[in-house]
Amino acid sequence: MTQRMIQNKTDLLRTSSEKQATAGINPVAARADAPSSIDLSEGKKIFIKDLLDGEHAGQRASILGWVWRRRQHANAQFIVLRDSTGVMQTVVPIAVTAQPLYIESAVEVVGTIVKDDRAPGGYEIRADKAVVIGQSHEYPISKNFSSDFLLDVRHLWNRSSKIKNVMIVRERVLEGARNWFRSKDWHEVNPPIISGSTAEGGATLFELDYFGKKGYLSQSAQLYLESLIFPLEKVWSLTPSFRAEKSRTSRHLMEFWHLEGEVAWLDFEGILKVEEQLLASTLHHVAETAPAELKAIGRDAEDLLRINPPFKRVHYEEVLRRVNSAGMDMRPGDDLSTEHERFLTIEEKSPVFVVEYPKAVKPFYAKIDPDRPELVYSADMLAPEGYGEISTGGQREEDLEAIVERINAEGFNIDNYSWYLDLRKYGSVPHSGFGFGIDRIVRWVTKRETILDTIPYPRTLTRIYP
Repeated sequence: MTQRMIQNKTDLLRTSSEKQATAGINPVAARADAPSSIDLSEGKKIFIKDLLDGEHAGQRASILGWVWRRRQHANAQFIVLRDSTGVMQTVVPIAVTAQPLYIESAVEVVGTIVKDDRAPGGYEIRADKAVVIGQSHEYPISKNFSSDFLLDVRHLWNRSSKIKNVMIVRERVLEGARNWFRSKDWHEVNPPIISGSTAEGGATLFELDYFGKKGYLSQSAQLYLESLIFPLEKVWSLTPSFRAEKSRTSRHLMEFWHLEGEVAWLDFEGILKVEEQLLASTLHHVAETAPAELKAIGRDAEDLLRINPPFKRVHYEEVLRRVNSAGMDMRPGDDLSTEHERFLTIEEKSPVFVVEYPKAVKPFYAKIDPDRPELVYSADMLAPEGYGEISTGGQREEDLEAIVERINAEGFNIDNYSWYLDLRKYGSVPHSGFGFGIDRIVRWVTKRETILDTIPYPRTLTRIYP
């Protein structure tokens, strides 16, 4: 559509009332030669949801969208159009347009709104004008395609209502978390993604050549967030994290979104309360702002509204006993497997904390329990319904000698952490923090079988395209 064509369009949406003008409705009688009208200025586009409120039957409107469903009859095409807000059926007589309206064609439809209980949303547009803005031929996605194929064409599959609804829920998860942080006077900060040292260590690092020096893609913003508690006390960030885990499970990604927080003057018990309050508030926000999207993907919003602190807490030693009593093998010092986490939470309706892990299971920065030095003040939060771990948090070690000993014991190069050790040299204080996996939270909330359907472009062990 050229600028000249747009300028030549007659405004079809003038009304005598301010409300109709805002909604873009004109009660002018339909006529075969009615001009098309596209006003692309900010705020002028009419959205489908605004035409399904029951107030506009008998009035005229122009909508822009994509062909979602199509049925061809002898004298008309029955087209279900979609936009970002919903779907609406349109009846387009063959005489109205010479061009077939194929699936995913971008079109403008002009016509009269008519109540029809058989139509999606109870209303349809009887069109007297249909303009193809962007034609689509032989759209490659129909029914019964494999999950691998849908990942190959993810740039197109993202248009599906399933993925769209998940993305809206994901947006509300982040919005809810940000609202909670703001209400509690936490400061959002922007730590680096490229680093010369690591928070987690081991073989899961993405290493890169940083102008002749060894660098890494961030696995966690934690170390940098710890440095920022000194000027700001309560800090949080949302960043991508990268872990080269050779896992093919339903909950692992090579690139995932990490919501992390660190706070000064807070102990282990305090940070667990922060986590459960943050998550509960976030879930309530999702339930209140996206009930329709939740329902469409099979989640009852009431499930989320019922989740409130405090969450159940199970000690690692109790986990060992319960897992082994059920006939699953788990030895002291083992981390929990996906199978163990599912067993522990499949019947739960709210998240569960597993607390006080063995020192060998957790990284060097976890604070040692002075009464039981084989344990650390660290906890994993497990989602209910068998969805597994969604966060790790705990109290950090503030003592210089203790943290140096742990770094050396784990075989890391102490020189890479000299800046981090400075935090213990100059005014160290008790502090704690956590990290939530946003994709895992979204998987649980939206009841997805795989984490691949929680993010627009998932990165896995074998997939970097598109």
